[in-house]
Amino acid sequence: MAEELSRITRPAAGNYQGKRKLLLAPMIHVPVPPDAVPPEGAEIMARYWEQVDVQVRAVQNAIGTISHVYHENTPEGGEQGLGYLEASGQASHTLVKNLTESEAALEPAESMEIMAETLDLQRCLMQPLMSQSVATRLQEWFADANRRRYDFIAETIDSTLADDETGLLLINERHQVQFPADIEVIYVAPPALDEFRRWLQNWTEQLQREMAARPDPQPDAPDRDLPDSDAPDPDENA
Repeated sequence: MAEELSRITRPAAGNYQGKRKLLLAPMIHVPVPPDAVPPEGAEIMARYWEQVDVQVRAVQNAIGTISHVYHENTPEGGEQGLGYLEASGQASHTLVKNLTESEAALEPAESMEIMAETLDLQRCLMQPLMSQSVATRLQEWFADANRRRYDFIAETIDSTLADDETGLLLINERHQVQFPADIEVIYVAPPALDEFRRWLQNWTEQLQREMAARPDPQPDAPDRDLPDSDAPDPDENA
């Protein structure tokens, strides 16, 4: 079971000596463009990443310097990976950049091929499908691609995180990564995480109420006095 970072004390830090340690910080996301996030939500998200930074810094003194950073949706490591995080507007970019400027290495956590396959299948499943058979096969294909994606992340961590090293994984809360048994997983849970969850739920419910309260658009009544300009001329084919 993952232990929360806030519960680690200096005397207990000795229990991690010689072991592989992995901090897990959840990625938070609002399903709208960054400039469409309400100010209150943007403030909470900024506060969340500030608190993650504080807790991650605390671990440097408690159980060892972070040597590796693994970030979901990042198939490139090093400077290329940092450039991708910055270009895609990831709020975690500053945290990762600061760690790599110290001693940490940004690892290529994902397979580009598997990640692209998963994203394409996700887009397909968002489209209305007439065939239940096709929908079922797409769901099975997507589940298999997702499993392979998370297996790749686990294998990357296993192959790069050495004994007595500490890593940081930034990934969504619904991930399905199965970590090696000898890795001590430490869950980073700053107070703003619960605050963000509550805000997101309330904001989503508010949007749903607003949409439900909107009147259904009424189609314009046809103008019986004017002919339809798109209608074919009855004499055209005479």
